[in-house]
Order: sequence, then C-alpha cells, then structure tokens
Amino acid sequence: MSRHFARFMAGLAEQAGPELELAAALVSQAAEQGHVCLDLRAPQTVLSPEHAAELAALPEPEAWSAALRGCSLVGCPGVHVPLILDEQGRLYLYRLWQHEQTLAAEIRRRACLPAIIPDRALLRDGLTRLFGRGDGIRPDWQRVAAVAALLHPLCVISGGPGTGKTSTVVKILALLIEQAADRPLRIALAAPTGKAAARLAEAIRQTRDGLSLSDEVRRRIPDEALTLHRLLGRMRQPGFRHHRGNPLAAEVVIVDEASMVDLPLMAALLDALAPEARLILLGDRDQLASVEAGAVLGDICGPANGEGFSAPFTAAVAELSGDLVPQAVSGQEALLADSIMVLRQSYRFAADSGIGRLARAINQGDCVQSLALLSDPGLADVAWRLPPLAETLDAALEPVLLAAFTPYLQATEVAEALVRFDSFRLLCALRRGPWGVESLNRLVERVLARRGLLTPKTSFYRGRPILITGNDYRLGLFNGDIGLLWPDPESAGALRAFFLQGGNLRKFVPSRLPAHETAFAMTVHKSQGSEFDQVLLLLPDSDSALLTRELLYTAVTRARQAVTLWGGEERIAQAVQRRVVRSSGLRDALWG
Repeated sequence: MSRHFARFMAGLAEQAGPELELAAALVSQAAEQGHVCLDLRAPQTVLSPEHAAELAALPEPEAWSAALRGCSLVGCPGVHVPLILDEQGRLYLYRLWQHEQTLAAEIRRRACLPAIIPDRALLRDGLTRLFGRGDGIRPDWQRVAAVAALLHPLCVISGGPGTGKTSTVVKILALLIEQAADRPLRIALAAPTGKAAARLAEAIRQTRDGLSLSDEVRRRIPDEALTLHRLLGRMRQPGFRHHRGNPLAAEVVIVDEASMVDLPLMAALLDALAPEARLILLGDRDQLASVEAGAVLGDICGPANGEGFSAPFTAAVAELSGDLVPQAVSGQEALLADSIMVLRQSYRFAADSGIGRLARAINQGDCVQSLALLSDPGLADVAWRLPPLAETLDAALEPVLLAAFTPYLQATEVAEALVRFDSFRLLCALRRGPWGVESLNRLVERVLARRGLLTPKTSFYRGRPILITGNDYRLGLFNGDIGLLWPDPESAGALRAFFLQGGNLRKFVPSRLPAHETAFAMTVHKSQGSEFDQVLLLLPDSDSALLTRELLYTAVTRARQAVTLWGGEERIAQAVQRRVVRSSGLRDALWG
C-alpha cells in the first residue's frame, strides 16, 4: 500500500525527485504501523534493523527536508496540501496533522481555563465524607484527583490495575452532582469498546451502591456506558453526528480505558465536547497504545508524575482536602500538570505480591529484576517455564488446557459456564505462526476434542467461545464482547450464542452474530479492558517487534490471581528492554 501511495504522489507532483517518493512511501508505512508522522531524523522507527542497507542509503535529514520543501505536495503547517513538514523534521499525512493540531489546541485551551470555583464548603465536606481528611503528611492521590476534577474542565487519571480509578471517578460524580444541587447534571460514560463500556458500567454500579450517599445522589449517578463511536454518533459516511457545530449535550464526559483511544477518535471527542464541558479520562498510560495511530494517553500525560503542580492548585488542594502536594515552576507545563493525576498504590495486589512486583519491574525496564521474580519459587502467583519445541507444543499444553477448560465445559448451566470460562485466558503476542492466536485456537480445539470435551465438526459447536470483532448496535454486541455457544433449553436444545452483559444473560442465533472469532486464545491487544483470575502468556520462539515492555506489562496486569509466562529468557529480556515508540508531535505541542 505504501508503494502504491508513493507512486500516486510522484504522479501528482510537478517535479518528483526520489526524495518525495521515498518520503511518501515511508510516511504511509509509518501510519500503517501506528505512528502519527515520519520523523526524518529517526526513520529507524519505521524501518526495522533488517533493513540496515536501506537505512544507510537514506538522505541526511537536513538535505531530505530541504528537497521536500521544494515540492508542491509538501507544505508547512497551515497549508492545505497532502503532506505537512514541520520545523522539527516531522512529516505528516495531512489528516493526521490536522487531528493532532485539533487535539493539542483543545487540550491546551482547557488546561488554561480559569479554575472552576464550586461551593467550597460543600466540596470540603464531601471530600471528607467520601475520602477522609488529609493528614498533611502523605497525600491521598485519589482525593487529590477528585479536587483536580472539580476544579478543572480536563482531568486525566492514570493508574495501573487496582489503583482505584473507577472508585475515584464514582466519588467525583457524587461530588459533581452535589455541587449541581437540584439542577440535573447531564453525564455521559463511554469507553473505546463495548466490552470496556460494559465493565465500566458494572464497576460504577458496584461502587455506587457501597458509598455513603443520599438516595437522591445515588440515583443520579448513571450506570449505562456507550462506546465512543456510539456516543459521538457514527454515520455511514466518514465523520460523526456530533462535532464542533453540533456538540454533545453532556456537561460531564467520562472515558475509561483511554489508552486504547487513537488520535483520530480522541480528536473527534474533543471536537464534539461543548466548550465548558468537563472531560475525565481514565486509563493506564503504561499499557499498550491504541492499535491505530498515536499513543495519545501517554503523550497527554507526558512527563507528569505527581511531583509538581502550580502554586494556585497546591493551595486549593491544601485548603479543600488537607493534602500537601509539591509545587512546580509556573507556566504552561504546570497548568497541564494540574490536570494529570497518577495513582500508584494498588489495592488489588499486596505489597509483596508477585504480580504487582513483576509489573513494576517490567514497567521500569528492569530486566534483571523481572527475570529474578519470574524465577522465584517463593512467589505463588508468578510462574515461568521455557517454551517447548513447536512440534511438542500440543503435548506440553494439554494438561494446562484440560485443567483450565474442563470445568466450564462440564457446567450444566450456561451462566455458570460463562463465569468459569472467564476465569482463565490464554494470551499471545502474535496472531499468526505456531505461537499465534490462530494456531493456538486450533490446538485447543484438537486437545479438547481428543478428550471428548468438544465436537468441533463445524464452526458452530457446544462450548465454542466467541470473541466479537465488530460492532452491531442493533443487536447490542460490540468489539471485545465474549460469549459461548451453548444448547438453549428454550429452543429445543438448539445452539445459541450467550453473553453476560450487565449481569443479564442474552442469547442470539449464531448465524446473526456480527464478525467474530474463536476465543480460547486471544492477543494481548484484544485482552485490554479485561481481567482474568489466571493468565497464561505464550511468547514466540523468535524475536518480533511486537514483543515490547508495554505488551508484557499489559499481559501480566490482566491477571488477578496468577500469571504464568512461557518464553525464552532472551525473548523476555528483549521485550522488557524494548519500548513502543510512536512518532508524534503531540507531546512536544503540549509539554514543549
């Protein structure tokens, strides 16, 4: 595709030198890989090491930029031409440059808006009731995040699993509703996928019912979440129903799993918000970035780490919550830092938890500590074994698969089967190859069929786990939803696809399902927004650019109780040391 684009651009140009055709091919390839732009100073982010000869033959960045600036199809920011080249040597496809500019401008605008002054006495009372009062020694970052969300129209709350992002945002909603008094507050909850939206809604229901709130405030906290595409109003033609000219009616918009949101979608969301609406983004900036362009949440968070805020914000936090937070220098950076909250304390994993310690070591790029933890026989929740040869993988996996999947297949009720199935997941880094999802799903079917637990004679069989890969708003099934094919006693035992959604069991005729695939195994990317009691992660026997620190961290943190990793020491070391790099100008535009 990149070569076709390059030839097309060369055909359009009045004077097409080799520099343009090469740049067009690489910028198209960069977009396919998830980059927002091609950094002419670092083309190795697009060309892998095996293309060393091609890298060595590339023009020098300054000469390359000069040649491109002389082309009619390349312009500086603000010019409407197919390719945009900025002063830092970043080359963009026009649409991605426009998305980045839209998003950066709107975030800067919101960060610079004057602080919203609520009823301070009421807020102080609410913070104490919901979070307790600060001791002036060690900040409670959940409470500080609540202050930030009440004072600013933009608040980003980043934290790993179990750090309390959802419980914090439910308390924030309660405080906002109390501030609104008798006036109805229009609140929208959203997430990138249907699975993530359902999890957000369920988590809010569970948290809301356990808080010290009046019945009226509890009733007004919403518990229905939409996918972002549905919130914005996807249309048949490109674009959304809601945009700057037709903004969302919501006064408060909360987006969970924000690390999964790509640049075009995040720009569309910001463009669709009413000028004074509040936006609260929840996510884990250390997880895998979106499949499509950008690493938006990470770029927005930038260097923010809770170690410096503006003087007005530190004073407001001390007054309202009693927490003392560090002050930073003044300026744009401090203003944006006031809106970025990082939660670090995990309430899911104990301080000596192997999963928690392993996730931290991976996240810090500490290869030695990661391997030491994986090798530690004293950790009950972390295990590691070297991978078998590909030809013996069936036999090596068989006892694991039988232990993991027999309980759900022996269930008598489908609701019980769904709960049991969701307790374990086999995760892969790749889709193809002997260690990929496609091969592993076939392997699981073979193993279970040999034991008489499955009869996969057709694509529809009892016990087949289904992962929805498309959205069907009419049926209410969305990308990421997982269900089971199971006999339906109400349909004379005919197979139906059953899904648990919001505590309710829903069933569908299999032939009516949107795009789907078997889900004994799934990619780490597809597992984002989900959690399982037990996780088995299989790494390939050869290196891949997909083996990254973020992938390992995301996989490990999908496990609630135990994680097992099958992979060679060299592969693990390579993954821990390799970070996802997405070329973009967003971080520079926001943080300088």
